[in-house]
Amino acid sequence: MTELNITLQDQGHLYEQIYEYIRNEIRKGKLLCGERLPSTRSLAEFLTVSRTTVEMAYDQLLSEGYIEARPHRGYFICETGELFSLEEEKSGEKTGQAAVSEPAMKEKKEIQIDFSPRTIDMSAFPYATWKKINRGILVDGKNSMLSAGEPQGDLGLRETIARYLQLSRGVRCQADQIVIGAGNDYLLMLLEQILGKRTAAMEQVTYTRAADIFRRFGYELKVTGMDESGMLVSELEKTGADLAYVMPSHQYPTGTVMPIARRMELLQWASEQENRYLIEDDYDSEFRYRGKPIPSLQASDHQGKVIYIGTFSKSIAPAIRVSYMVLPESLLEIYHTGCSCFSSTVSRINQEIINEFIRDGYFERYLNKMRRIYRMKHDLMLKELGILLDRFEISGADAGLHLLLSCKKKGTEEELRRLASECNVRIYPLTEYRIDDGMNHRIPERLQKPTVILGYASLTEAQITEGCARLAQAW
Repeated sequence: MTELNITLQDQGHLYEQIYEYIRNEIRKGKLLCGERLPSTRSLAEFLTVSRTTVEMAYDQLLSEGYIEARPHRGYFICETGELFSLEEEKSGEKTGQAAVSEPAMKEKKEIQIDFSPRTIDMSAFPYATWKKINRGILVDGKNSMLSAGEPQGDLGLRETIARYLQLSRGVRCQADQIVIGAGNDYLLMLLEQILGKRTAAMEQVTYTRAADIFRRFGYELKVTGMDESGMLVSELEKTGADLAYVMPSHQYPTGTVMPIARRMELLQWASEQENRYLIEDDYDSEFRYRGKPIPSLQASDHQGKVIYIGTFSKSIAPAIRVSYMVLPESLLEIYHTGCSCFSSTVSRINQEIINEFIRDGYFERYLNKMRRIYRMKHDLMLKELGILLDRFEISGADAGLHLLLSCKKKGTEEELRRLASECNVRIYPLTEYRIDDGMNHRIPERLQKPTVILGYASLTEAQITEGCARLAQAW
């Protein structure tokens, strides 16, 4: 096992010092491929720091591919190829070659940095665990895995999801209320078959893909205003809608967290008429960095008025395409009578993999790791954007995978995008997330200014630092 002679300084984050020391030793070729690192416990004891501090450093090295975790054996240095010699050539040391030419440096700087709010970090995905579960399912040779299965999804997975939702989100449901489908789009299409033609209401700044789907259903789409607490129930009442689409735990894209008073107003609105329902899209509730997780709206629903939709696209992987819907008991009979003819759109093999992944604790461990990684990126984004605070206001912090920047001075979102594009940075204007009905609806004051969205999930820390520096230069 390799000895690490790390000297920690009083200034700066301790985990960053540990991370930078190990990374630099690898890049210099002093730590070689296959060498074993000290365990997090032993290194923490040696440095007299908390074990969490060492775990955060190791997690960042894992996410960047410098080290790998081998089950029951520990952490090992990864193969870095010609990284060491490339470092020498760039500095002109030992090789006798000149430094990289100015055009090459310019070309390197021009690599686009994409602050997409739609992507996630897959560098720490537990491929080995996923492969092991998959192999175990196939080796067992269960013939049932190749059959069509239940329309709602396999009972075992529905029971696992029900337990998970009760513990993590406070959702009160039974396995029979859950329907599993390949993505939220499919579940919304299935819901249209259950509810029939509707008048649906959405906030003016919202998840526009859901709005497009509602329009394709032939729904009459109504737009409501919003404030810092979310959808305005007073405007919702005037629309004549009987269906409202909300994201109370972390509204996309504004980042608004709906307080309990507004939630009660919405539930009251829904309970006033028998055919009114609320669709709660709880798309990224797993990622909250300060305080306790925000309970779901469904947890406060005692009248059976909330249709809860969740997904594993953000928490596991987008390509898995597995989402779930919790139907109120009042809609179950309609589903079983008219929609049970629709086969499940998720293969039984994938359902069983996810079932074991959650049931056996792998999902919880992976989530905890990703929360630490995303929090490091989130905090770094806030730090690096500090240089812009004299001209911009930051909002949407402490949860999710993106931030919002609102310009305090005159200008337009298109101008901000153009200037960023000239520095090879891609940003996302808030206007792309508005639905328009020709009326001037109320929105929070901060969103009335030119506002852009910056996602950070799929970027490395170096890309975040470089991207924020470019934005500071551009703006």
